[in-house]
Amino acid sequence: MNSTEHVVPFHKADVGEEEAQAIAEVIKSGWLTMGPKTFQFEEEFASYIGARHAIAVSSCTAGLHLALDAIGLQPGDEVILPTNTFTATAEVVTYFGARPVLADIEQTTLNLDPEDIEQRINSRTRAIIPVHFGGQPCMLDRIHDIAHRYNLRVIEDAAHSLPATYRRKSIGTLSELTVFSFYATKTLTTGEGGMVTTSDDELAARIRLMRLHGIGRDAWKRYASNGSWFYEVLNAGFKYNMTDIQAAMGIVQLRKVDQMADARRSIAQRYDDAFEKIEQLEIPTVNHDCQSAWHLYPLRIRTELISLRRDLLIDSLKKQGVGTSVHFIPLHLHPYYQQTFSYKMGDFPIAEAEYKRYLSLPIHSKMDERDVRYVIDMVSEAIHSSSRSSVGSTVG
Repeated sequence: MNSTEHVVPFHKADVGEEEAQAIAEVIKSGWLTMGPKTFQFEEEFASYIGARHAIAVSSCTAGLHLALDAIGLQPGDEVILPTNTFTATAEVVTYFGARPVLADIEQTTLNLDPEDIEQRINSRTRAIIPVHFGGQPCMLDRIHDIAHRYNLRVIEDAAHSLPATYRRKSIGTLSELTVFSFYATKTLTTGEGGMVTTSDDELAARIRLMRLHGIGRDAWKRYASNGSWFYEVLNAGFKYNMTDIQAAMGIVQLRKVDQMADARRSIAQRYDDAFEKIEQLEIPTVNHDCQSAWHLYPLRIRTELISLRRDLLIDSLKKQGVGTSVHFIPLHLHPYYQQTFSYKMGDFPIAEAEYKRYLSLPIHSKMDERDVRYVIDMVSEAIHSSSRSSVGSTVG
């Protein structure tokens, strides 16, 4: 325990009595799996985003898998995505016997670099999966231009990006398929879960079919009083549906998602105001035509100005009760991607350089003023202490 016994966890879900009551009502109804609440959640989410279709699924990973299935990905195909992402973005590509082709990131935003995308396109390339890192939208106009010129599909990994906007348009309405995450740490949570948005009727129909074993659309209510025992299996699908228990929680969360987002933006601004004054630190870059969801606050150490290593800063903050994390260890540095796809250290120099100097600070709507002030003080103290130590050792 730190000396002040003040603990600021890296994340704490903003859930309470409203979510508990909504879940209790579902339990009392006797209908627990996918049903009326799931469809209500889908309708309200689609309306909120401004998308024609929203399809609730068991996870963002499931949603990405279904999206790739919907575009007809085949063995031997290639999909371009950033090396700086969680493994789910790439692993779903391998489910098809296809190859995840990693690309480098922009030094400023830590997002997929459009210029590097174009260097990796060949006759086998079928799709691009841009990942909106930390909630900051990618350069979608440039990515869509590349996709159009090479006849590629775009599936946005928006696990971090609810709610975010790109050029005043909501993420979830800009590409033919977008996938959101409702995992426990995300900006809207159902514990586990996800949502796929699209304006394409055929893609939506395919995803709805395949999320529940490839059975016809009314299969969910075959045990209901107004349902029928008869069903037809139309394809070999998956078990990727959301439950009404999760959806009930999601409906409550959706109704306060703007309030939670405002809280994170306020914290981000407080961090920016404090840390931009410390020359040894680099605050996140947000493009002027974007609004970030601020799922993450990635702070970077200017290693040329201070000898303090990122890992030592993390340890120092941990001792003071401040939870942090690292997003992400680039995929090409993991054994699986090196052994299976022959990636190696040195392949993506920008991602590697930034990985060595960034950490994610707590940023969530359960933080109060005292928590935010404490994080700022502890980071500032660690940086200044290290700077004094460096000067002292140099003088000595």
